[in-house]
Amino acid sequence: MESIPHSGASAIDDAGSPSTAEKVRFLSAPDSYSHAPASVAVLETHMSYVFLAGDRVYKLKKPVRYPFLDFSTIDARERNCREEVRLNRRLAADVYLGVAPLTCGPMRRMALSGDGVVVDWLVAMRRLPRDAMLDRLIAEERLSAAQIDALCDTLAAFYRGVERSSISAEDYALRFFCEQEKNRDILTRRDFALDHGRTPVLLDLLDARLAASRSLLQERVCQGQVVDGHGDLRPEHICFRDPIAIFDCLEFNAELRQVDPFDELAYLGVECALIGAKMLGAEIAKKVASRLSCEAPRRLISLYAAWRAMLRARQSVAHLLDHTPREPTKWEPLATRYLNLAQSALAADN
Repeated sequence: MESIPHSGASAIDDAGSPSTAEKVRFLSAPDSYSHAPASVAVLETHMSYVFLAGDRVYKLKKPVRYPFLDFSTIDARERNCREEVRLNRRLAADVYLGVAPLTCGPMRRMALSGDGVVVDWLVAMRRLPRDAMLDRLIAEERLSAAQIDALCDTLAAFYRGVERSSISAEDYALRFFCEQEKNRDILTRRDFALDHGRTPVLLDLLDARLAASRSLLQERVCQGQVVDGHGDLRPEHICFRDPIAIFDCLEFNAELRQVDPFDELAYLGVECALIGAKMLGAEIAKKVASRLSCEAPRRLISLYAAWRAMLRARQSVAHLLDHTPREPTKWEPLATRYLNLAQSALAADN
């Protein structure tokens, strides 16, 4: 499947569209798909509905608006779908098949890539084997040294060839401080079941580390080390097939993808540690640095890890600020685990 050209069909305003519930109901039915899957499993994320339809996956963006993204109109969702395909083809070229319109014809009958009026857009993908994902390999203790080396080869080649960022050194450093202010605002709220004795101490320690490392952060930009990266490098986004597929990059906010590769690798390390592979992140960072013929910035890696863990703690409890949060019992315990990882990273250089 190739992406449908922008001029391929007209679009109607959201006000005249079927509701999101109607779209989800249609896309949940196996007979809605031309390849006739035996069943369709539906997953809901913070920003999308994902339909696992046989050997295909379709992603429908929710019509939501947050400070960091705007999916509130059909046009905005189309742009985002196309950008998601473009960016993810960098590391998963044959996984992202294209963009498909959801159309609505007479009697409000919907169809995928039909002849009716476009009422929404979906990202179409090949379905990847779940048992080949990095998180599953870690959980089942099946990750081999050869697979780690292959992943490091893939990541190093990506970072070597990807576009360099145009962010300024000051803006790059400032972003860490701005996000840290948001961390403090959310994580110190008394209505969250967190350790309110420990959390402010960890935030203060991270503040001090950021202040002491500001010039090091700026140097990474001046040295050309900040790139337009993946943005969401987690174990569940890495599939060990041939070739390795690294998918589901952060497509909705280009600024948040402007990263030091070793920041992304520290993030991957935090997520691996969360599921039991405590040393894997350091091993990957060291091997990628070797392949890039550079030395990993050790002081920054521990800082990046602490900052990422603190950010993930904030993002976890922030789910509870939604009017009707999904899985409400999940987020506070998860935030506590991330705070534990932040504490470990902050202690790494002491």
